[in-house]
Amino acid sequence: MKNFLGKQFLLHNKTAQQLYHDYAEKMPIIDYHCHLSPQQIAEDTRFETLTAIWLNGDHYKWRAMRANGIGESFITGSKTDFQKFKKWADTVPYTIRNPLYHWTHLELQRYFDIHDVLNPDSAKKIYDSCTAALRTPEFSARNLIRKMNVRMICTTDDPVDNLEHHQKLKKEKFEIPVLPAFRPDAAMNVDNAVSFNNYIERLEKASGIAVGSFDQYLSALKQRHDFFAKNGCSVSDHGLEVIYAEDYSENEIKNIFDKLRSGQTPDDLERRKFKSAMLFYFAIWDAEKNWVQQFHLGAMRNNNRRMMKQLGPDTGWDSIGDFPQAKSLAKFLSRLDNEDKLAKTILYNLNPADNAVMAAMIGNFNDGSFPGKIQWGAAWWFLDQKDGMEKQINALSNMGLLSRFVGMLTDSRSFLSYPRHEYFRRILCNLFGEEIERGELPDDLTWIGKIIEDICFHNAKNYFGWEKLKA
Repeated sequence: MKNFLGKQFLLHNKTAQQLYHDYAEKMPIIDYHCHLSPQQIAEDTRFETLTAIWLNGDHYKWRAMRANGIGESFITGSKTDFQKFKKWADTVPYTIRNPLYHWTHLELQRYFDIHDVLNPDSAKKIYDSCTAALRTPEFSARNLIRKMNVRMICTTDDPVDNLEHHQKLKKEKFEIPVLPAFRPDAAMNVDNAVSFNNYIERLEKASGIAVGSFDQYLSALKQRHDFFAKNGCSVSDHGLEVIYAEDYSENEIKNIFDKLRSGQTPDDLERRKFKSAMLFYFAIWDAEKNWVQQFHLGAMRNNNRRMMKQLGPDTGWDSIGDFPQAKSLAKFLSRLDNEDKLAKTILYNLNPADNAVMAAMIGNFNDGSFPGKIQWGAAWWFLDQKDGMEKQINALSNMGLLSRFVGMLTDSRSFLSYPRHEYFRRILCNLFGEEIERGELPDDLTWIGKIIEDICFHNAKNYFGWEKLKA
């Protein structure tokens, strides 16, 4: 056990070790996309148990537990927190070679200085020790963020959110900016007329604009976009199967909207046209405000209909989709570029078969106005593990400029997920170290060290316009 997750974890040569410890390790974190709760940060929540912070809402762990034969009552059900944790501890030894095995033990080490391996024998001791720590002020939500040297956080927020928690944090002058990100997925989801009209009621309340027409709908959403900007937002995000880029006329979209308001669900082509129009409007507003737009593409969600009805979305029933991406994505970006309305853009794919597509696509729309204006984002969700990260880094290196990459993010709901940045940085340094030692790259650690520091921190700082952040 002496080498497990030791100081040189994932660093397989001296050059990699030097690059990590002299350059990457010290760099702060910019978490420009996550699902942390702004309310928990604003309230500086202290978590009652290790289960509350570690297992509640973590569908990565839930999927592993289900695969290990653990019943739902120990996952999302009514069992006690310790009973649930014990079943997680029973599962961890069986996660060998899954990234959860590394993440679990990195988090125990980095936050709690616990170097024991989690298993059924160590479960009670680890649970009691971590739970006791979490109940102290030193382990509150804000102090967990401080502990990981975080400089900036962007949460994920619906346009109808009143952003009260972000406002509270700003008023209290919390030293780590927590900014909203505009996530309008629900505003363009017309797969069900009832749900869409329910959303419009929420939008009317949030915006103060009565919505009886498509133009009024746009006005209400634009008001929310402006409201987010006034509250520090400079990032949008979309979670989509594909980019929608159907041809449409304004009259068609208005008629589809009227159909929805009358309670009728549009047909498949009409839905695609409506989503295409909404994506275009959102992109135009982003460009006008010099925001960064992000597109997370390729998730096939809620595959288990029985469990979706029982537990709702985001409970571990999503997977990789095999949707065609290239043609509609190129059409969408080209239209924006042709109208000089293409904002800085980050593309994320969930299907690894699309790696080369994304790596090549970004090069079509870089126009020299900003280094790496169009980005291929970090390996995402099912791909944010060692093999997925290496393949993303290598494909980007082969077809673009890795040196301009904006680096890692957590994409997590957990305050204990920040060691994922360390995981990425170690992998990055090891790839560079191996190639230096093989003579494929020059032994110029000053320059390559600068590139690594840029990928870890400076590129994101400059890309998002957060130049005042200090390393």
